[in-house]
Order: sequence, then C-alpha cells, then structure tokens
Amino acid sequence: MPETMRCLVKHHAGPGLELTERPVPEPGPLEVRIRVTKAGICGTDRHIWEWDDWAASRIPVGIVTGHEFVGVIDKLGSAVTNYKVGQRVSAEGHTTAGVDYNSRTGNAHIATDTKIFGIDRDGCFAQHIVVPAENVWPVHESIPDRVAAVFDPLGNAVHTVMAADVSAKTVLVSGTGIIGLMAVTVAKAAGASRIFATDINPPRLALAKKLGAIEAYDAREGDGWIEDVRRQTRGEGVDVVLEMSGAAGAFDQSFRALRNGGTAALLGLPAKPVTFDFTEHIIFKGCTVLGINGRRMFETWYQMEELLLSGRLELDEIITHEFPLSEYRAGFETMISGEGIKVVLGIG
Repeated sequence: MPETMRCLVKHHAGPGLELTERPVPEPGPLEVRIRVTKAGICGTDRHIWEWDDWAASRIPVGIVTGHEFVGVIDKLGSAVTNYKVGQRVSAEGHTTAGVDYNSRTGNAHIATDTKIFGIDRDGCFAQHIVVPAENVWPVHESIPDRVAAVFDPLGNAVHTVMAADVSAKTVLVSGTGIIGLMAVTVAKAAGASRIFATDINPPRLALAKKLGAIEAYDAREGDGWIEDVRRQTRGEGVDVVLEMSGAAGAFDQSFRALRNGGTAALLGLPAKPVTFDFTEHIIFKGCTVLGINGRRMFETWYQMEELLLSGRLELDEIITHEFPLSEYRAGFETMISGEGIKVVLGIG
C-alpha cells in the first residue's frame, strides 16, 4: 500500500486548486477507507475553485475538496462489521453527531452540527477518503460508476421532487442547470402529469424537452410564458413549482405561474437577499412553501436507488464529460464554460 496519495487541495486563498501528494488517511474504529474511482464536480466545487465571497468565508485553506464519489472499500475500522473490503460504495456527504433534535427525529439532513465532505473535512478529490461507516451506501451492481459518482446531486433532485408530491400534477421546473435537468427526469419518472421548464440557456432548455418537459421557455423573453402555462392549466397555473435556479427574477415568475393552493419546493440558492412579494405570492395565494436542503438521510437514497433500478431516469445526456484527475483543470473549465453539464473526474 502506498504511503501517499494524489489529491486536489485548496492550496491558497484564491482561485484554483492544486494537485498534490498527501499521506493516505487511516480509518478510525467506526470508519472505513474508500479507494475513490470516480468523483463529480458540482456547483459548490465551482464556488471553491473561483474563490467567491461564500467560499472565502467558509472554506479552510488546505482542505481536500470534493464530495460526490463512488469507490471501493479498501480498509475497515476495527469496530466495523457490516461492510467488507472490496465492496463498491458511495457515501452520504453530510455527517452529524446524531444527538441534536433533528438527528434524533429523522431529520439528520438539517442537523445543527452538520459537517460536509470537502468543506468541513477532507473530501473525495483524492485517491482515498475516510468516512463514517454509518454514511456508507453500497452501490447496486446494476448502477454504473459514472452514475453512482453523482448520487449527491441526483439525491438533491429526488428530495425536491418527492417532497413536493408531484404524482398526477403539473410541474414547473425553474432553472435547468444540472440539478434542474435531473429534476425533470425525476419528476417524469415520479408520475408528474405535465412538466414545464424555464431557464436562460437555450441548449439546456432543449435538453429539458428531451428529458420530458412538454414546454421549455426562455425566461429572458418576458412574462408571456406565464400566460401560456396558465392557458394549459385551466387558467389556474401549475400545481407544483420546483425552483432550482436561485435567480431573483425566477422566484417572482415561478410564484406567478403557481396556482392558488399550490406547492413550491425551493432548492436554488440566491447569491444575495432578494425582494419578494410575500403578500401576493404566499399569503393570498395560500400556497405551501418547502425549503429543501440536501437529501434525507437515508430515505432519499432508497428512493434514488429504486428510481434508477426502474430504468425510468435518463441521465446519459446530463453526465456529459469525464476527465482523468491529472486533467482536473480541463474538467473545471468545461463545467464552468457551460460546454459540459455534469463533469466527472476519473480518480483511480
């Protein structure tokens, strides 16, 4: 076993990451060590790469980044008995001590002491990662590595869709970024009756239609699309909004496209505080608003696996590029430029 490993580190308080060598970590008694095979680049990793205000206030210099991955267990902690060396696994990227109110009542995904791989503790852009055994998720043999590597964002999409109860309902997906596109195919698989999508990226809108949206609107072209949605929904508006963009204008438009008494599930993160008409959009509309954070631990993982095994999710055109770890700069540039949608790094 080599004593060192290659990993991507936030090496300084500024843009970029550095490929370097670190000692291979050792698992504690209740941990497992995983040899990482593939890892996904996500929007959070972009923030860290670009070193924006959020990253500068949140990310410790020197940390190994990354939190979406699949790999193979290569060492067990002394007290771990329910996994075995050689087992293919992924892992939930949020850890908690399991002692606060939410952890003890089935809502550990919003625990007050949550720590995140690649943000609060070393992550998966490395040849090896150590994780708590309770976070390990065995990967079904039918699910390929390139899909298992992106369980994290797919879980966000599944959580958003499932929380909103989309079956037999009309749905608006606001924002067709990576998770928004995943939400389209998840909503279709979950039984949404008709799906509409909005964004400002024409190629992403075209892909949303391929994945199951019956209409895909360019939000830069004004509010006419809202009236078109209303015409197709008995003049009422959609039953469900899945807001995935975090764009200030999208919040206003989405709620105007939502029917009275509808449900809005909000996953997108605004870059700064937004002005919003609570009176018209929420109180008078009598709608239900759901704040969505991460994935339910581990209900969402079971739902995600079953949807994948059903064969109804279409992810091949969302996972567009794969680069070896040595070409990580090209991977990040492809993702940031928009040329790629979901980019995966081959680690080992």
